[in-house]
Amino acid sequence: MKKKLVIDFRMHKSSGIGTYLTSLLPFFIEEFDVSLLLNEKEIIHLSDEVLNSVSVIPLNASVYSISEQYYLFKQVPSCDIFWSPHYNIPLFLPQAKKRCVTIHDVCHLAFPDILSWKERLYSKLMLKCAVTLSQTVLTDSLFSRSEIIKYLKPNKDVNVVYCGVDTSFKVDGYNRKIFDKYKLPQKYILFVGNVKPHKNIKGLLKAVEKIPFVNLVVVGRKDGFINSDSSVFEILNDSEQLSNRVIFTGYVDQKDLPSIYNYAEAFVFPSLYEGFGLPPTEAQQHSCPVISSDSACMPEVLEDSAVYFDARNSSDMAEKIKLVLSDQRLMDKLRDNGLKNLMRFDWELSAKKIIGLLKGE
Repeated sequence: MKKKLVIDFRMHKSSGIGTYLTSLLPFFIEEFDVSLLLNEKEIIHLSDEVLNSVSVIPLNASVYSISEQYYLFKQVPSCDIFWSPHYNIPLFLPQAKKRCVTIHDVCHLAFPDILSWKERLYSKLMLKCAVTLSQTVLTDSLFSRSEIIKYLKPNKDVNVVYCGVDTSFKVDGYNRKIFDKYKLPQKYILFVGNVKPHKNIKGLLKAVEKIPFVNLVVVGRKDGFINSDSSVFEILNDSEQLSNRVIFTGYVDQKDLPSIYNYAEAFVFPSLYEGFGLPPTEAQQHSCPVISSDSACMPEVLEDSAVYFDARNSSDMAEKIKLVLSDQRLMDKLRDNGLKNLMRFDWELSAKKIIGLLKGE
């Protein structure tokens, strides 16, 4: 008889965590009797294949809310294993024989200034509880493991399981109609990521401002970035020539993203802090040369498949972008090394390791 696994699946549409959840789920379904906690409105987004393979438990409380603690306790059935893919764990869950949590990073502790005092208090408390109350603690990189140990001082092992590469993300052929659809320039460098301050979009803008011939395409809505960090608006507003060279795509269909990666001259990842960093590996999958910050886990994840810069030095970032764009042989080398780098990451292998840890093997 399969062990009963309950997964908090409410973040399945979040960027990194969503990819993590949806990529691992098919392998978990093969090994466990799976139940998913999910907002009722989100059930329609599950495929028939998934719906026919799992039980869905409606849970409408928002992530990080006070009410989620009540409903997690009330709604979670008796189970062998409960898995939280983020640190917002149930504080009281006697109906689960074993609890597992994935802590992707401790950015909220490393960069406390990006949070309000209430958010800082919540994140510190919940992260500490996550490692204390969970029998199995997972993370995505050796860097994140070292940060968890540094900030949380857990009294148990922190297990590193790398993320994989989503092979379904690759398509046969590419669609040049996306240039008209998203109003892309014929040549551009690319940024894909969320709008949080530690992603350092403003540092990238300052670097692009120093390179007059470069266009930057940012996947996402302009107002989304500006609402997250007002300094982004100030940089764009104060530089007329920069505002003309930075293109925000707005919402992008997932099927169009491979083409946007493929046609970019290079992908630039200026992040100050990452637990793994999926966008650079997505770029490499589509033969896009990667120029990355040397911060956090990025040298661990990318090794020799990227050109690195100091994320806090916009001049260094600009110089490395110019270096890559001016050297075709270097660009070809980065493409080749990128494809080789991807051989290190496989969702099936990641799932097997996590399943073994969940089962206690």
